[in-house]
Amino acid sequence: MAIDRRFLKELISVTDELAGHRLDFAVSRELGISRAYAQNLIKGGHVTSPSGRGIKPSIKVESGETYEVDAPPPEKLGLEPEPVPFDVVFFDQDIIVIDKPAGLVVHPAPGHRSGTLVHGLLHRFPDLGNLNGVERPGIVHRLDATTSGLMVVARNGFAQERLWKQFKSRTVGKTYIALCHGSPRKAEARIDMPIGRDRANRHRMAVVDGGRDAVTDYAVLWSANGYSLVRCGLRSGRTHQIRVHMDAIGCPLVGDFLYAPSRESPFEGQGGQRVFLHSWRLSLTHPRTGEPVAFKSTLPDDLKNFLVEIRRAG
Repeated sequence: MAIDRRFLKELISVTDELAGHRLDFAVSRELGISRAYAQNLIKGGHVTSPSGRGIKPSIKVESGETYEVDAPPPEKLGLEPEPVPFDVVFFDQDIIVIDKPAGLVVHPAPGHRSGTLVHGLLHRFPDLGNLNGVERPGIVHRLDATTSGLMVVARNGFAQERLWKQFKSRTVGKTYIALCHGSPRKAEARIDMPIGRDRANRHRMAVVDGGRDAVTDYAVLWSANGYSLVRCGLRSGRTHQIRVHMDAIGCPLVGDFLYAPSRESPFEGQGGQRVFLHSWRLSLTHPRTGEPVAFKSTLPDDLKNFLVEIRRAG
């Protein structure tokens, strides 16, 4: 059901597919909002039935019924859409999968009040401007500015809520390609080390006692001339996880000024905005259909060119 967000009053017609479900689920699915926000609308008296039926979130809807939703206008956050370069790999009514270039910051923050992925998403997909009553895109996970590759964005609150649950339950498959200095002692292993804020440098994360559990699986694809190309699979999603774990085993990532400041970087001309780390594969369950979907991104030219240089040097 396509929703025209220029109008606050919206009519829901219950289909056979929705019959027997709770009203809050039907409102959530049809309007593309979270279950919690649908419940708030119902409890706040914003959902009515022309039949005069008593309204509460738990009632079971029947095929052919109609409900009118009078949603309040969205809260404004003052974000202005801007054209920002990034590739869109896939999109439908619920999700957007993007290929983020290195150097692009995901969220506005001090020093990055404009030109972020969020600004670019609002420019390219204006319907993201009303998510659960607030003008903001549905960011459910993020990549460091220094990292390139695949990210999934929720296009509505219904999808956002379901994607959040997948990330929380660790059922989203996230595979990265990285280049590290040196060669790990084992060609394939699991790094299970807790991560927390580095007590000596608040800008860094570190393996620390009492940190949050963090698990990375890695496999060495090849090693040459003091470098190793590795495939990393995340079983948790901690800040800087791969960068911290690879540094912890003595193999920091190429270009990582934060965790390997003394190492020469082939990407110095990019102002420290590039680490050899690429979000290569992303797999998840589609929030609406329940079907598995998977996406893959090729390595950007700057990373491929450096790999060619390494091979030639050997």
